[in-house]
Amino acid sequence: MRSRQRMFAAVMRLLLKCLRLGRRRRFKLVRQVEQLWHYGHLCLRSLLYNSFTNGDVVLDSLFEPVYWLVDHVTRWFGVVFVALVIGLTSSIVAIVYICLLPLILQTYTPAWICWHLAYGHWNLIMIVFHYYMAITTSPGHPPQAKNDLTGVSICRKCIAPKPARTHHCSICNRCVLKMDHHCPWLNNCVGHYNHRYFFSFCLFMTMGCIYCSISGWEMFRDAYAAIERMKLLEKERLQVAANQTYYQTPPPTFSFRQRAFHKSVVYLWVLCSSVALALGALTLWHAALITRGETSIERHINRKERQRLQKKGKVSRAHGTGAGWGRARCDAPLSVLQVFRNPYSYGSWDNWKVFLGVDVPRHWLTRVLLPSPHLPHGTGLSWDLPPCVTEQRAPLLAI
Repeated sequence: MRSRQRMFAAVMRLLLKCLRLGRRRRFKLVRQVEQLWHYGHLCLRSLLYNSFTNGDVVLDSLFEPVYWLVDHVTRWFGVVFVALVIGLTSSIVAIVYICLLPLILQTYTPAWICWHLAYGHWNLIMIVFHYYMAITTSPGHPPQAKNDLTGVSICRKCIAPKPARTHHCSICNRCVLKMDHHCPWLNNCVGHYNHRYFFSFCLFMTMGCIYCSISGWEMFRDAYAAIERMKLLEKERLQVAANQTYYQTPPPTFSFRQRAFHKSVVYLWVLCSSVALALGALTLWHAALITRGETSIERHINRKERQRLQKKGKVSRAHGTGAGWGRARCDAPLSVLQVFRNPYSYGSWDNWKVFLGVDVPRHWLTRVLLPSPHLPHGTGLSWDLPPCVTEQRAPLLAI
């Protein structure tokens, strides 16, 4: 009897001990979850508790993985994009020479033949020249050693002098003089020494695509109608063949050469029209930036700086297009504020002359309408007044 009581007491003690251990473990797990929750909440509050945090900072943080992916993928896909540009352009040129040029020589008048031959080959030469120069020309890089340049900062990634208008390219992993952007279609940065080549390529490529789209509109309509007839006759031929023996099947109505011709014309028109719309929009955007004397990066920086100074009440909401800082009256009485202006702008007309390197009137022919490897004004390290500027810049006033 006593042995049974002892055994029962031992079993009960064992059960109580197991219950205590399970309860302790459960309480320990709950405490760990609570600690992790409080730690995560504290980290989140510490990250968000920043007087400089705004919607743009949060958006940049969310897009940081996308930026990392673009930086690492674009570096390897640049060669693929260049090969794609060369391949598509070569296919269009081949179709023009093989399919369209013989038709033009047979059906057009001598005057139109001369026009198409002259304009088409001039446009092609300008496209090939500027694309080759944009790819092979270095955009320009600042010197790594210290020099006598004034007003330069230090790049946090290169740990080297960083002149004005210079920015670091995360894809090339170098600082670029007057950097506009990194173009994967060039596999190169667009900067001080090849910015003109890049814009000229975009302009002449857009002109060439518009020329092909307009000139080949009638051919495209005829080719598209012919392809539709091919499909209809093919369907009828298959229906007839289903009711006949194999040796009685009628031969195809259109030959392989005719099919290839019509499909090539449709391919040419669709590709040229698509590129004209997409590249034309990009060309207009860069033309607007050149008119204001800005790059793509400076456009973003100037807009942010203008908004920051407007919030502080140091500049008016008038948008200046000239250079330096001007003076303008705001709505409040007896208060004079500064107008934010781009300090590297010389005026719309002079901005184009500086960008294209036009010093004298004949340069519009020799440097703009004809292939020219001339260098841009300045070295990209300092920004003195070019000799082609007709008016002096307004002084840069301090706020």
